[in-house]
Amino acid sequence: MSPGSVAPKPGEPGVRTGPAAGPGHKPSRFGRLLQGGRLLQDGAPGGPVLRLVMRWVRRPLLPALRLWRRNIQLRVVAGTLLMSLGVVLLLGFVVIGQVRNGLLDAKAKAAQSQAAGGFAVARERANALGPGEDGAATDGRTARSSWRSDLVDQLASGGQGAFNLVALSPDSEDAGSSRAPRTSGGVDHTSIPEALRQAVDQGTGTYETYVLIKYNNAVHDPEPGLVVGTRLNDIEGNPYELYYLFPLAQEEQSLSLVRGTLATAGLFVVVLLGAIAWLVVRQIVTPVRMAAGIAERLSAGRLQERMKVTGEDDIARLGEAFNKMAQNLQLKIQQLEELSRMQRRFVSDVSHELRTPLTTVRMAADVIHEARIDFDPVTARSAELLGDQLDRFESLLSDLLEISRFDAGAAALEAEAIDLREVVRRVIGGAEPLAERKGTRIRVVGDEQPVVAEADARRVERVLRNLVVNAVEHGEGRDVVVRMAVAGGAVAIAVRDYGVGLKPGEATRVFNRFWRADPARARTTGGTGLGLSIAVEDARLHGGWLQAWGEPGGGSQFRLTLPRTADEPLRGSPIPLEPEDSRQNRERGDFVEPKANGQLLAAVPVQPVSDRSPLPVPPRAPIAPRTAPAGVNPAALPGSGARVVARQARERREDDSAPQVSSEREDTTRGR
Repeated sequence: MSPGSVAPKPGEPGVRTGPAAGPGHKPSRFGRLLQGGRLLQDGAPGGPVLRLVMRWVRRPLLPALRLWRRNIQLRVVAGTLLMSLGVVLLLGFVVIGQVRNGLLDAKAKAAQSQAAGGFAVARERANALGPGEDGAATDGRTARSSWRSDLVDQLASGGQGAFNLVALSPDSEDAGSSRAPRTSGGVDHTSIPEALRQAVDQGTGTYETYVLIKYNNAVHDPEPGLVVGTRLNDIEGNPYELYYLFPLAQEEQSLSLVRGTLATAGLFVVVLLGAIAWLVVRQIVTPVRMAAGIAERLSAGRLQERMKVTGEDDIARLGEAFNKMAQNLQLKIQQLEELSRMQRRFVSDVSHELRTPLTTVRMAADVIHEARIDFDPVTARSAELLGDQLDRFESLLSDLLEISRFDAGAAALEAEAIDLREVVRRVIGGAEPLAERKGTRIRVVGDEQPVVAEADARRVERVLRNLVVNAVEHGEGRDVVVRMAVAGGAVAIAVRDYGVGLKPGEATRVFNRFWRADPARARTTGGTGLGLSIAVEDARLHGGWLQAWGEPGGGSQFRLTLPRTADEPLRGSPIPLEPEDSRQNRERGDFVEPKANGQLLAAVPVQPVSDRSPLPVPPRAPIAPRTAPAGVNPAALPGSGARVVARQARERREDDSAPQVSSEREDTTRGR
């Protein structure tokens, strides 16, 4: 591990947890398939196949999901239908269970009554034909062998179709015996379950259970039934089992009829409740949708839109309140528009009206200024100050007139294809005298290739002049770098200085009108405080951006980004807003300061002369995601990406320990 590196924690990117692979540890075939990336990739929740399947599944569902999220009426009706269906199903199960239990209880009572009568008849016949009561010896065996069949037929004749009988004995397996099974109605004697037979054989009472009645012929299908049985004695005194089998076909038909009736009624109830919910919700949702549509039209500027109010219910009261709100809003907006119009008109009128007396004062001041050599030193100095302040007054009037044009929406863009390098050269030429007085060198980077865009040359030159002059004024004698770049559909010009920089939060206020970082500072170049306000309006008029970045003691950078073609939307800038030689990049080691003959040059990124790429901006190394360090104020222009980086405590201590300059030195705190 290299010095200074930190091993990532388990579970973080770059660390694979789990058993280590080594001799004797081979991943399974499925594991190799996963690690190979054919199904899942390392660090990814799903491989390409899984993502493709999920995308294929989600594609037809997206319209339905979008409709579900946006339609409250659909959600209410669907919820009502689901809840109604649940209630109907629950009620149906309860009713069917109650009906089934009632039918079975009634059937069981009737079966027990019928079976009790039959068992009594069987006992009477067995007692009447007891042993020795039949006088004919030849007929006694025949009577004893057929009495059980006669008993079954006699008992079954009273309820044909309603029940059947089965007589069984412990030795009923011998079909040739006189004690063989006797049945009626073609019932198979195996329909009697073995558990019931054991209970009847061991007990003396009556037993019952529900079984599936089987038949020996193919005419009747097996059907559910109720079996009631008991143990009796035949005419010889031997025990046998007598069973009554009651089919439940009628009960099944009755239960099916009830089930069908409930299903039909439940379906109608669910549909009816859904229709009722749709109608009720429609009465509520329709005014809401109407209010939403009118609110959208109001936000679009159609302030005369109103809701239609009918009735006196809550919805009508809502409509009346909405209409009153819209009316009050319209009145307020009209009042504000009128007030703003009056303010703009006042500024414009005052600016125009001041030009005539200002011209007269200018003429008189010029005469006095020309004759200052004949005055005493105090009067001559006053004449010079009068001329300087008149120049500043004229600049202020011009800026006020320009601002009033922007406020009134009367600013017009005269765009044409221009090479911004010529504009930059003119601006630098005009700022050279000030740069010489400040001891500042202005350097241009990226002007080897044409930088052509459709723009208003006058407005772009005004923006760049303001940026360059401000950079020279606040650069504290250090170099000022003007960088140009073009890429895609955008061109950018960045002005970088290495002066006092911007404090945290100032990037959001630097474009405000008449804003100063230090209200007590001196304006050495006669600024009016409206330069950057006009510059940002010029950039917006082009459909471009004017953004700021800065750090205390590390200078600042202002970036102007314009579309290469008029009315083309911007998607990015070819120059990063934070320069590569910022303090943070230097601390990360992403920037190396060039040296010549052992002397440290100004912190300007190296620009290769040969092998230059079409984009004059040097490629920027990718930076790993990081959190903002302590003391960073991410204040920025909304949507502009401007950042202000606070100074480190160590650098503040170094600055505090530096020798103090004379109190007569000019205050260069930034304020445009």
